[in-house]
Amino acid sequence: MSGLTQQLAQFIVNPSLDAGSSDAFTVAKTGIADTTATMFAGCAEPVVGILLQHYAHLAGSSGCAAAPVPFKKIMLPGAQAACVNGTAAHALDYDDVALAGHPSTVITPAILAEGHVLGTSGADLVRAYIVGYEVWAELYSRDSGQYHLKGWHPTGVFGTIAAAAAVAHLHKLPVDLCVRALSLAGSMASGLVSNFGTMTKPLHAGRAAAAGIEAVQLAKLGLTSAPDVFEHRAGFLHAISPDGKADLQTPARDLGKRLRILDSGLSIKRYPMCYSAHRSIDAVLDIVNRENLQADQVRKVAVTLGRAQDSMLRNHRPETGLEAKFSLEFAVASALTARRVGLTELTDAFVAQPKVREQFAKVAITAVDTHCPIDPSFAYADQVVIETNDGRSFDSGQVRFARGHAKLPLSLAQLREKFVDCVALGRAMSGMDEAAGVTLYEKLAALERQGSVRDLF
Repeated sequence: MSGLTQQLAQFIVNPSLDAGSSDAFTVAKTGIADTTATMFAGCAEPVVGILLQHYAHLAGSSGCAAAPVPFKKIMLPGAQAACVNGTAAHALDYDDVALAGHPSTVITPAILAEGHVLGTSGADLVRAYIVGYEVWAELYSRDSGQYHLKGWHPTGVFGTIAAAAAVAHLHKLPVDLCVRALSLAGSMASGLVSNFGTMTKPLHAGRAAAAGIEAVQLAKLGLTSAPDVFEHRAGFLHAISPDGKADLQTPARDLGKRLRILDSGLSIKRYPMCYSAHRSIDAVLDIVNRENLQADQVRKVAVTLGRAQDSMLRNHRPETGLEAKFSLEFAVASALTARRVGLTELTDAFVAQPKVREQFAKVAITAVDTHCPIDPSFAYADQVVIETNDGRSFDSGQVRFARGHAKLPLSLAQLREKFVDCVALGRAMSGMDEAAGVTLYEKLAALERQGSVRDLF
């Protein structure tokens, strides 16, 4: 039997996905729409401006197949457009979550850009998304180790492979070229947890989207690569394995037969910060609102969460809004002082407020080694206990899923509301008014009926 790399390539060529019957299409469209929303919301972030300056000399260059940067109303070569759009989508850490990372924020910019270049139909775009997701899921399922604890950012690492798989499907590559593209993507994959809380973190997503496109382009041009990049003893899976225990041998028999996108789904964020804090934020807000607690009444907030979650929430005394996105202390402080954790609070000015910073010392963190069977990088549950100055104690109990999780999903109305709000945040740059935002949302909600991706923007 052929090896894992060959099996993945065969799936990319023939995934056997049916737009009319698969609930996977609904999940995929949700991810594409949510990513488009967060792309507009994050378009004014400094990291996006830096990338636009970096790529300015490429805008409108002759001989390059171009794709849109919709919030800027410019065209860039496909890979560069994917990089800018992916970085914008991840810049606020407001994008969806699954498989220990952010699949949509990599796959969506890659297929939107290349789909525009190719004139792809909406249905084919959705199929390509699912192909990318399933390839990520297959590789991720082969190791139980904690990638974040090892220092890997799965969004940049697995995302590069997933983007290459999705783009290869769009291009209808034969199996041998799919193998080449996957193998190239394996050598391009990167992303380090040490850069969380900096502009480089969202760049992981943008570069992964661009690298996926570049891997396909280079494979088509004849660049050679190893035919066994995933199963080789010195290949991708063994190299990134946290404990050296990756499964390199088991055939991918279920690939395409049991869609993991229906098992793992997508979790949509309600707060624009690291997902590791979301269960705890829900718990703090529930207690504070129910008991009408004021910050000056609280003596201590004890939070129990997973060890990998704790490692991602690395900034215990954040100074900036970016750093605060990876701070459990800030999440608690914002919930206590503002009774919300939103984009208004995740600013340098809010983080610097004395009343916010005074709360940091009240937070006591306990990291545990339990694991959620659905999200192995998370503890089985988070728990929050708030103690007051007058001796009262309020226990959240075990919080299994954050609101918006695939197992506790947002309503269609809430998804639409988030989309419209995100587009409004980027209005100063994009010029897209509310009516245009609603129209775009409706197009994305019915994406499989769009004749061409070029009609979206």
